[in-house]
Amino acid sequence: MAELVTMPKLGFDMAEGTLVRWVKAEGDPVAKGDVMAEIETDKATVEVESHTEGIMFRHLAEEETALPVNAPIAIITAKGEELSEDEIAALAGETGGKPAKKPVGKAGKEAKSETKDVAKVDETSSDEVSPAGGVRSTPLARRMAEDHDLRLNDIDGTGPLGRVVKKDVEAYLAAGQGSISERSKQVGQPLHSFSPGEVPEDQIVDMSRLRQAISRRMQDSNQNFPHFFLTRTYDTGALMKLRKEVNALLPEEEKTSVNDFIIKAVALALRQYPNLNASLEGEEQIRRHGHVNIGVAVAVEGGLLTVVVKDADQKPVRLIAREVREMAGRAREGKVRLEEIEGSTFSISNLGMYGIEQFSAIINPPEAGILAVGAVQDVPVVEEGDLTVGSRMKASLSADHRVTDGAEAAEFMQALAAYLEEPMRLML
Repeated sequence: MAELVTMPKLGFDMAEGTLVRWVKAEGDPVAKGDVMAEIETDKATVEVESHTEGIMFRHLAEEETALPVNAPIAIITAKGEELSEDEIAALAGETGGKPAKKPVGKAGKEAKSETKDVAKVDETSSDEVSPAGGVRSTPLARRMAEDHDLRLNDIDGTGPLGRVVKKDVEAYLAAGQGSISERSKQVGQPLHSFSPGEVPEDQIVDMSRLRQAISRRMQDSNQNFPHFFLTRTYDTGALMKLRKEVNALLPEEEKTSVNDFIIKAVALALRQYPNLNASLEGEEQIRRHGHVNIGVAVAVEGGLLTVVVKDADQKPVRLIAREVREMAGRAREGKVRLEEIEGSTFSISNLGMYGIEQFSAIINPPEAGILAVGAVQDVPVVEEGDLTVGSRMKASLSADHRVTDGAEAAEFMQALAAYLEEPMRLML
């Protein structure tokens, strides 16, 4: 029996999504759990799995189309089942949608043209086609540019409203233009240098969905969450030594980062201070979460995405490292799974790899706290009256004053010190 596939609701606040790419072509067999399509929300591009099995009979929505939640996007039929135009219209009409305007043939007879322009889009829909950074581009073009280390603003777009599409990236590569790193080696001056008197024109750019979502959430948090901030310096000498010893036993692709140890340490400290592993429930209740799920901020094109290490207090550091590495990779490739970006109970933002010594982060609603981690540095320190060089790291806690207080937060930072400064505790 034919079943209608609709635009899924990928998050409690999702109103619409963009169908980025069909993974299953018309005529392809579909099994339960197979990835059918990639859907772009205001948080990420998510792979959508099938909840039924059969044959992908008809796509009711084209790639690069923005649709509201529950709009019809496809029809899956039983093997050998055929539907008339009227039957398709009736099935799609159950949710008020309209089928795609193309002739119906036998399932699978309409093979997609490999040269199809994935950038076909209503020119009025500018808000869903422009990434942060000021360059309109398709998700496929952005992914290709990232894979080849290209700047999108170096590529001339031929799509609607000057949008960069797949063929534009291919043409740029065919013209012999190398990656950013390759081009920087070929010239002896900084990229994008300007002659005296030359002033670039102002640019008005549309915010990407991700940037709009970040803007809404951070503004709400900053205005409505009464933040307070605590900073502490941690002795990381023993931690760096332990990490070096652990990594010496691991293959290159499994080596741990400092952040992996911090995730484990934070998770264990949160067990002792459940008010920081909490969220406000209405105006009179606090939900202390049973699971300790640590959100890790990952830089992606156009903003930040938080991937979540579930039950981090119960996992060894090596497993945490593997999960973060894999989830961060999928997030940057636009292939993150929904369950990997939802459900965090506390977050960590680490800018140490950029040489940032100290900063304060805005709480990620509805969580009660976030830890901002700076770089591990060798600095002058006084130990037992003598001046020497020590390994130190600063971390700042941003906490919701409605849920916790300064003294309790300070004790949490102290408990965190016990794990970071005696890191063998993390391995027990």
